[in-house]
Amino acid sequence: MPVSPLEFRYGRPETKAIFDEKTRLQRLLDVEAALARAHAKLGHIPQSDADIITRAADVRYVTLERAKEIESEIHHDIMAVVKALTEQCGSAGRYIHMGATSNDIIDTANALQIRDGLNIVLDGLKELHKTLCFLAERYRDTIMLGRTHGQYAVPITFGLKMAVFGEEIYRHIVRLESAIPRIAVGKMMGAVGTGASYGKDALRIQELVMKDLGIGYETASTQLVGRDRYAEMVSILVNIATSLEKFSTEVRNLQRPEINEVAEAFDSKKQVGSSTMAHKKNPITAENICGLARIIRSFTIPAYEDNVLWHERDLTNSSAERFVIPYTIILTDDIIQKAVRLFSNLNVHEDVMLQNLEATQGIIMAESVMLALTEAGMGRQEAHELVRQLSMEAEDKGVNLRDVLMASDDVRKYLSEEGIKKALDYRNYTGAAGQIVDRAVERCK
Repeated sequence: MPVSPLEFRYGRPETKAIFDEKTRLQRLLDVEAALARAHAKLGHIPQSDADIITRAADVRYVTLERAKEIESEIHHDIMAVVKALTEQCGSAGRYIHMGATSNDIIDTANALQIRDGLNIVLDGLKELHKTLCFLAERYRDTIMLGRTHGQYAVPITFGLKMAVFGEEIYRHIVRLESAIPRIAVGKMMGAVGTGASYGKDALRIQELVMKDLGIGYETASTQLVGRDRYAEMVSILVNIATSLEKFSTEVRNLQRPEINEVAEAFDSKKQVGSSTMAHKKNPITAENICGLARIIRSFTIPAYEDNVLWHERDLTNSSAERFVIPYTIILTDDIIQKAVRLFSNLNVHEDVMLQNLEATQGIIMAESVMLALTEAGMGRQEAHELVRQLSMEAEDKGVNLRDVLMASDDVRKYLSEEGIKKALDYRNYTGAAGQIVDRAVERCK
């Protein structure tokens, strides 16, 4: 009966299928078959026997049930697969697993699954990047409040906010594209990495197996592929997950009713926000992304500790990796797809953004006024102090900064009414935001 939420609640079927028991068995068989073909190519075994092993190395013949039955008797998962495959191969079975240690098969199968899983993650990142670029372009000139420390700052555009997110995802794409070949590597060098069990053709066997399977190989290994590679994978996935949590946190904050500048899509006809508060429209997708990102980050510690093993290896990494590898990839893919849906269907309230700008009563244009005074001849520090005092006065009195500026003789010495009006115009103070958006969006074309 299912226990892990990964089995019945989280993760896409196509991603979970990469790591299910049957696929795992098939990947182990794929490696065993590639090893047999390499031996045949080098004349170590008859080609006809390698062909038999290749045909039999299929979960239609070597069933999961039979492999488990054998494992329950001998208590060794890889030898159970070897024995189950041998049963299907007749006399050719004597050549199965020739020269190999268990982790030659395990780590190479890991590489195949990791490659497939990370390529799905990569595809999802590219889809999310396009979604964010679309929003950046669409809202290129939509002015809104910028906030620092949770307080009013100066105006920005919603397009710039989305461009910032898009650029972060673009960096993740670049990282992952360069890392997949480095992470998804196998090895075929025997019990301690010398290749002695493969004889004089050890290096050639490893090259042939990995070329056959379409992956790279570890130049120098112990019994294992270097776990720094897996730690790098988890680090990249954790970095991606943390970005998605950051983006989702921004949505959650902007959806708060007192801000209300964006909101998750909500099906008012059917969707229920709360079991008791009938009015609720909760940002559940964004919250789900944030929660699962924390789970993904939790795998950082075992991923790094799995690189610390005794001598040429021990078994402390094995059980941990059965969780770390599939869970990090499946959950990262899951929240990427949720982020795509979140931002593809995001409700952007441009009118509320403008209302919130107006509600500041000009306070957020204090920097613009200070710079206008400086350009007009006032010292920068003098201008800063003057505008600081006038901003505090406007806020204390609950009046518009414009009124306080107009009444200030110190300001009027340098700025005309038109100059004050220009300095307080939001549209005049978004800097190069539009050009930045254009540059960011160009990456999607």
